[in-house]
Amino acid sequence: MIRIKSRLWVEALLRRCQGEGKFGAVFKSGADEAGAIYVVINHLDGTYELLCPPPGPASNEAGERWFQNAFPKPVSTAEVSAYVERQKRFDQDFWVVEIETRSGLADLMLSPKE
Repeated sequence: MIRIKSRLWVEALLRRCQGEGKFGAVFKSGADEAGAIYVVINHLDGTYELLCPPPGPASNEAGERWFQNAFPKPVSTAEVSAYVERQKRFDQDFWVVEIETRSGLADLMLSPKE
């Protein structure tokens, strides 16, 4: 199975967003090789979504990463921050990337695993 290193995947996501005129930033750097990646989607209206690795495998045989929504609906920044803080108790080597986009997942082409 091919797996792209976490740092490379994050850098590619940010480059793609920049090319599409979206703002993205790393809020927490994790392990370069295999750190879990969390993507915060800022809808620019005070609501957020948090994409996180699913239980079990976080990618398919082709190395494509899967995500799932941490919350069933958009939430406040305080709820996202609390979730991220809880994750730090289990794993210090994860990434948090925030992308600003009004349309959410529709234009990011991240494939969430339901």
